[in-house]
Amino acid sequence: MASLGVTDGFKILQEELPQAFWRMERQHVAADVVFIDPPYRVQEAYTKTLRALADSSLVWAMSVVIAEHEKKFDPGEEFGHLRRFRHLAQGGAALSFYRMASGGDLRV
Repeated sequence: MASLGVTDGFKILQEELPQAFWRMERQHVAADVVFIDPPYRVQEAYTKTLRALADSSLVWAMSVVIAEHEKKFDPGEEFGHLRRFRHLAQGGAALSFYRMASGGDLRV
C-alpha cells in the first residue's frame, strides 16, 4: 500500500480464514474491496474462500472481490450471490472480479 501512496483507510489481515472472518463480522466490518491470493497450488482455497465471502456479512452490494490465480485455472463463475463480472489475464496470472448479484441477477 505504501508503494501506491495509500497511508490510511485500509487494513491488511494475515490470518487464517475462519478466524479473520469471525473477527471482522463481530466488528461489523463491511469491505469495499477484498483481494484474495491463495497459493496457486491450493486450488480448493479459492472455492472455500469465495463461498465463505458470499455467505458472510463482510461483502455487500458495492463490494468488489478480486481473486488472483493462475491463468490456466478458473476459480468459478459464481458462489452463492457472488458473481464474476470480469476476468483479466496477463502472462501466467489472471484476476477474477466478483460482486454480489442484485435481485434481478439471481438465478433460480
